[in-house]
Amino acid sequence: MLLLTLVFFVLMFLGAPVAFAIGISGFVFFMTGSAMPMSIGVQKIATMSQSFPLLAVPFFVMAGHLMNESGITSRLFRFSNVAVGWMSGGLAQVAIVLSTVMGGVSGSAVADAAMEARILGPSMLKAGYGKGFSAAAIAVGSLITATIPPSIGLILYGYVGNVSIGRLFLAGIIPGFLMMAVLMCTTYLIAKKRGYVVANTEPPSFKALMSSIWGAKWALLFPIALVVTIRGGVFTPSEVGSFAVVYAVLVGFFAHRELDFQKIKRAFAHTISDIGLIMIIILMSGMVGFAIIFLQVPQNISHWMLAGISSPALIVLVILVFLLIAGCFIESTVLVLLLTPIFVPVIKAAGIDPVHFGILMMSIVTLGGMTPPVGVAMFAVCSLMDVKIEEYTREAIPFVGAVIALIVALLFLPGLVLWLPNLAFGG
Repeated sequence: MLLLTLVFFVLMFLGAPVAFAIGISGFVFFMTGSAMPMSIGVQKIATMSQSFPLLAVPFFVMAGHLMNESGITSRLFRFSNVAVGWMSGGLAQVAIVLSTVMGGVSGSAVADAAMEARILGPSMLKAGYGKGFSAAAIAVGSLITATIPPSIGLILYGYVGNVSIGRLFLAGIIPGFLMMAVLMCTTYLIAKKRGYVVANTEPPSFKALMSSIWGAKWALLFPIALVVTIRGGVFTPSEVGSFAVVYAVLVGFFAHRELDFQKIKRAFAHTISDIGLIMIIILMSGMVGFAIIFLQVPQNISHWMLAGISSPALIVLVILVFLLIAGCFIESTVLVLLLTPIFVPVIKAAGIDPVHFGILMMSIVTLGGMTPPVGVAMFAVCSLMDVKIEEYTREAIPFVGAVIALIVALLFLPGLVLWLPNLAFGG
């Protein structure tokens, strides 16, 4: 296992693509210390592709791109602007609310952050907001997408950890809205102190708010329809992904009438690129996942952690600290695929609900994408808005601190996470 880990990190340090770093380190395991033939490794790659639950990933990625092309994003922006644009730090508040409602559309924090940097970034800078503050509000706000269904990360966690994706989707709703509230409060305090206020600070009229909600109704209804159909047994989490694609096409063609052949072609191009990137990482992780199980890594770590620490909450806290540090250097998808098979048995042995842990894990590893030195969302936003990394880092500290405080609170208040899934599916 030491050789496998060493090869992986050396390749990452040399700048090799993540999928190749995982694949080569997996092949090294089979070629050196393993008693297994190389054919087993190849079979594990093929086996990873033959999974029905995994179909949810490409379908939801495609649905997200189709919805972006169908005019949903502009309507959600108008709704967010009317609802919270009048508050202190108005456009930053809009960014956070937009991340919340876009979480039910895109399922990807990086995609959400990049989209908002293009749409909101120039307006925030023109309104006098600091560059670092604007970038931090957009990047860290996109973290909400990691918990609001349909989160791609939660689908991968449920698939790899053999955890109910339906329960994970429901469990992410309350933490997602709590994260929105915490980030909005942080934004309000900073904006109030710096004078980031808008000229018209009057709340919107009831008529204006209802008009914006009506305009975005098809986008706002989608996450609700998603959860209801899964809970009602109409679709499995994998099947509801294909329903999302059909929903996006129908809304684009018949409700908004903005979808055409060129936009569908562009959505498919983005989808193929994203799916190719995600799937090759998933397939290559099959070998490493097998190596982890073959070498009994979960059992060894479980024995070590359970022997040293008696409190279940403290065990999870130690794991979360490790994930926070790892997330600063490794992309969240890779961490979920490689570490879920290790940590799920550990937290189960400690008596922690894997659904509860999944929400905490996804929030922490995705947060790494908003922090130096290799945060993907951070780089995307800073490059699009021409913000220096050091300026962004300084301004992101209060947002990151607020999110970490919320995650610690959710660790010790599992009822907030598990109430909805227990209500819908039973305890």
